[in-house]
Amino acid sequence: MEVFTSYHNIISPLGFTSKENYSSVLTDKLGVKPCQYGKQNETFCLSIISDEQLNSASQKIKDAVLFSKLEKLSILSIQDVLDQSGISLSDPKTLLIYSTTKGNIDLLGNSIKQSISKERAYLSSMANAIANYFNAVNKPLVISNACISGLLAIITAQRLIKAGQYENVLVCGGDLVTEFTVSGFKSFNALSPNPCKPFDARREGINLGEAVATLLVTKNKNGLPNSSMQIVNGASANDANHISGPSRTGDGLFKSISQTLKNNKVKIDTISAHGTATPYNDEMESVAFERAGLINIPVNSLKGYYGHTLGAAGVLETVLTLEAASHDQLIRSAGFSEMGVSGKIELIKEHQTSNIKTFLKTASGFGGCNVAALFVK
Repeated sequence: MEVFTSYHNIISPLGFTSKENYSSVLTDKLGVKPCQYGKQNETFCLSIISDEQLNSASQKIKDAVLFSKLEKLSILSIQDVLDQSGISLSDPKTLLIYSTTKGNIDLLGNSIKQSISKERAYLSSMANAIANYFNAVNKPLVISNACISGLLAIITAQRLIKAGQYENVLVCGGDLVTEFTVSGFKSFNALSPNPCKPFDARREGINLGEAVATLLVTKNKNGLPNSSMQIVNGASANDANHISGPSRTGDGLFKSISQTLKNNKVKIDTISAHGTATPYNDEMESVAFERAGLINIPVNSLKGYYGHTLGAAGVLETVLTLEAASHDQLIRSAGFSEMGVSGKIELIKEHQTSNIKTFLKTASGFGGCNVAALFVK
């Protein structure tokens, strides 16, 4: 059975639709900006959706005051895809999958409104609140596996449809910049005070970002948008190298890529990498790509535009690559100027047109988790 990507949405500091985000990236707008956050007395580059943007858009949500910031962004993103596609979560053939790393972690702070129960800091409770807004008949599935959550959710959607359990799966990925995440990554000395530079020799660390992205995955061929592609295969593997440090030899990512491309001898036209701009992640990815024979293939990381959006990253970056592929466009890897990894990979330095019929999306995360997926027109 063939399974396809369909309608989609991205909400980020660069826009509240996929097309707005795509246009912003093509004009080299960056969502990341220097700022101080919470109790931190240092300046880091972060990508944060403004309250003005959210408050204006939230007027479309019934009883918006009853929902957290992440829930409101998720409702807006899902609603846009439902409006585009005409499907409904009240259909028993349609499932919602939500991918996130920390969900409503901000509800545990002292400044939270009393109208929202801290019970919704539980990921299942948050997902249920979002699903109930749309009168979903199926209990939502939550996938929280570090920073591979978003892409793993897309692969899970494809597998559920191929197994005949559903016809449509809405994959929504979301995470916020919070004091919890900022302080956590600061403790690793992983945050950069400047816009991040994935794969660059002068990279200083990551920028954290917040976003919500939604992608409809379906078996129905009728009425697909121009950006639709087939999800051919996907695989995940865990190298269990370290709680936060990736394998120096790229074993887990190499295995994920190898399993994904097994029996799929197609030419890969471009790779959307994880590319966090940390010394070890970028090096590991480059080694894994070379080991898998993926040299001389245009590679980018979108973290320079959005920062690392954690559980949303895999969905957001897949959606933007789908949109770019529909225009035969390669997006430059923002922040890159000089190769800073040992693996033989080809970073995209400038936006350029190219005949894109396939792309590989990869992601890696804490605990040694890795994932890859193959998309074909």
